[in-house]
Amino acid sequence: MAQERYGAVAGPRFCVLGPVGAVVDGRASVPGGPGIGGLLAMLLLEPNQVVPVERIVDVLWDHEPPATARTIVQGYISRLRKWLSTVDPDGTAQIQTTGAGYRFAVDEGRIDVALARRLLAESRGEPADVRAELLARAQSLWRGPELSDIAGRVRAPELAELRLTVLEARLDADLELGRHDEVIGELVALVDTHPFREHLVHQLVLALYRSGRRAAALEFYQRFARRAARELGMDPGPALRELHSRVLRDDATLLQPRRSAVISPKLGVLVPAELPPAPSGFTGRDEDLRWLDGLSASGDGVAPAVGVLAGPAGVGKSALAVVWGARASARFPDGTLFASLSGFDPANAPLDPAAVLGRFLLALGVAQHDVPAEQADRVALYRTLLADRRVLVVLDDARDTDQVMPLLPGGGAALVLVTSRRRLDGLVAFGAALRVVEPLAPADAQAVIAHAAGATGADELARLAELCGHLPLALRIVGARLAASPGWSARELVDRLADERTRLGALRVDDTDSGVRAALDVTVGALGAERVEALRLVGVLPGRTTGPHLVAALAGVPVDTARDRLRGLAATFLVTEVEEDRFDTHALVRAYARDLAGGDRAKRLPEVLRFYLAVADGARRHLRGPADDLDESADDLPLPPVTDRAGALAWFEREWGNLLAAVAEGAAAGLHDQVWRLARLCGEFRRTRPRRDDWQWLLETGLESARAAGDQRGEVLVRLSRCVLLSRYNQEAELLADGERALAVATGLRDQVLMAMAFNTVASAHFGRQRHADALAGYRKALELAERGGYRLGVANLHNNIAQVLRELGELTAALEPQERAVREFRETGDLGFIGLALANLAELEHELGDGAAAEAHAREAVELAAADGLGLTEAFGRDVIGRVLHDRGLGAQARAEWERALRLYQEAGSPLAATVHERLAGLASG
Repeated sequence: MAQERYGAVAGPRFCVLGPVGAVVDGRASVPGGPGIGGLLAMLLLEPNQVVPVERIVDVLWDHEPPATARTIVQGYISRLRKWLSTVDPDGTAQIQTTGAGYRFAVDEGRIDVALARRLLAESRGEPADVRAELLARAQSLWRGPELSDIAGRVRAPELAELRLTVLEARLDADLELGRHDEVIGELVALVDTHPFREHLVHQLVLALYRSGRRAAALEFYQRFARRAARELGMDPGPALRELHSRVLRDDATLLQPRRSAVISPKLGVLVPAELPPAPSGFTGRDEDLRWLDGLSASGDGVAPAVGVLAGPAGVGKSALAVVWGARASARFPDGTLFASLSGFDPANAPLDPAAVLGRFLLALGVAQHDVPAEQADRVALYRTLLADRRVLVVLDDARDTDQVMPLLPGGGAALVLVTSRRRLDGLVAFGAALRVVEPLAPADAQAVIAHAAGATGADELARLAELCGHLPLALRIVGARLAASPGWSARELVDRLADERTRLGALRVDDTDSGVRAALDVTVGALGAERVEALRLVGVLPGRTTGPHLVAALAGVPVDTARDRLRGLAATFLVTEVEEDRFDTHALVRAYARDLAGGDRAKRLPEVLRFYLAVADGARRHLRGPADDLDESADDLPLPPVTDRAGALAWFEREWGNLLAAVAEGAAAGLHDQVWRLARLCGEFRRTRPRRDDWQWLLETGLESARAAGDQRGEVLVRLSRCVLLSRYNQEAELLADGERALAVATGLRDQVLMAMAFNTVASAHFGRQRHADALAGYRKALELAERGGYRLGVANLHNNIAQVLRELGELTAALEPQERAVREFRETGDLGFIGLALANLAELEHELGDGAAAEAHAREAVELAAADGLGLTEAFGRDVIGRVLHDRGLGAQARAEWERALRLYQEAGSPLAATVHERLAGLASG
């Protein structure tokens, strides 16, 4: 009957119930991209009506149109007309232009939504079998989510309501036809999942009785009653008590099923509420909760909103999802579904999506025997039941995208939250929003411990939270230990956690397999052998961060392979790629990785030091010409490309913490020969970017290692590096002692270059103490040794130093020649760092000789070179000279600008010269 009344429509059918476009002879055709499709959707939703251009612009660009929006709309209309001529060559539908907008002139019976409404209207009042057929045809008009493939440009919530109405009407017709039932297996599963839902217990007791299992029916009732009394302190409700009484009386009328007692698979009859209890002591996460609030409001009515909460083991992803779900439950009147997918469960294999779908269908009221056997059929029924229903689906502990995809509803009113230890990039590519859950903020982390443990000293609380890495799982374990074990004091626990060897052991729950190590074991257990090896190598490293080149060197694999392995670890949050090719590790993961590495840490430390030596040697050569003959090149290692000065500075900055850690571990392990050389090479970076505290520690450690290695040459080189630091911070007394010790050892070695360097250092100490005659004699002796030893960089430096002594002695004209020669020598050696300093010295000398133009030119060149190379002290010196020249010309405002910049640079470097510039500025103000 229905086929006679509603046969196939000749010609194209225009569609909004799925991808926006047309169906011609069973084949779909879409007009173009989201913008064109969105415009067509607006016209089809108001057929034969004028749609104003202003509204088109507002809808398509969400009230933020570009300046050319109207022109773009005109282009869209032109392309739509061209498309329309291909799908409807007879011209039965047209896009007409009016003064105010556009109209789609068409027989409304050609539009799927109009046909669906007509089928729904015609079904009313028909017999159940006719209604079911008409409504099934109406439902078949949906070829996917409404208004899909237009990127949410147009919203039409009435289409979702129409789909709901058609679905419910079809289900009503099916029920009247007796297409429903209930079986014991379904109820046993449901009661096991929802032990306190009396409706389910009622149905199970009734089903058992009707199946002739009266004793079992009574036993299930008693079991429920006992558990309800014990755990809830309440008795069964009146309906269940009445059923129990009738079963006891063996009431035969119970054996006669009533059609109205059967529950159909329809939301609203069974409203699932499956979220587990929210954890106590939940705190913080305000930004994450706001993100979830925004996610729930971001649905476009076409596809379900999907959010992925990803993060490392123990970071609190599940707790966040459950707490937010409980707080937002009123937004989901059609219920909440929850499944732990066991993606990283050590005791259970990851759940098959088909099994989860079966459980969800039962929770939604589908009878056991009506649950389809095939996964594809289960997906179809699941999506049909949830179409346009406001349901929250929480999929906890997902292993991968393939496990999640079948569990996504099809309608746009649902929200799906997925938690995983992986990023689930495939799901994100599908359109899911990703939120990486981070450890708690320090104050929130302390609150978690305090909630469980009660009063604890503020300092100890902060330290405990820090040692837990602010990871919620670790924080809860610490709180539980303090609360449950009087033998544990906060101070003792701090001591155990502070020791990396005992930290993970202290973060274990007694008498269980729970704890941080166990959680990480599960994550690591899901990795392939190559990624486990990569994590072990991360544990070998002394520092906190690493890159693919070092891992490649240790693993003996190409850099691309090492990068892929590290990014595989990042996908499971065992490391974090904080910037390209730089991977960081959380403190607890680092402790785990070092346990995993075990004895390999000590065995492979020389390899790590060799790698750092090779890169540091190459990098320091871009900062200044080497003043030694150390050569740590390693052509057999895959070294990161450091090709210029900026790259060298960036590498040292990025790796500085790792380099200091390598020096410390190397010294502790007795690898003194490598340690003093690494300290010497790294000292060249601090010479360029001075910071006193770690520079001093580095060189003192290097000096101790050189002595421990019995390497006198190494001792001289590191002492001379230390002298640079002492000179930079005007510690002339210590500088003289170190210089004289270096000179004595170098003289014993009969090494002319080392002797030249040492004489230069001693002379500089004399110069700093105003002993100009001794300084000049020392510099000239050093120059003689440097020229004999072919030490060109030293020759240039010594000419500069000699000029500075002569300037101090007032012999300005005599100082000019060696200063100019120093500039020429530095230019020839290509040492940009020293060229800038020599130019600034030359500019100062020229200023004092009255040649302001030459002084300004050379000072500005020095500033330009220094600024380009990040040499703050040299730039400050050059700007100071420029300021003096400008002041002499009466340009006070310009002089002030130069001196203020110089003052900031000196202060940033902690230089005592800041005081001199400050006095100049004060004098300028008073004048």
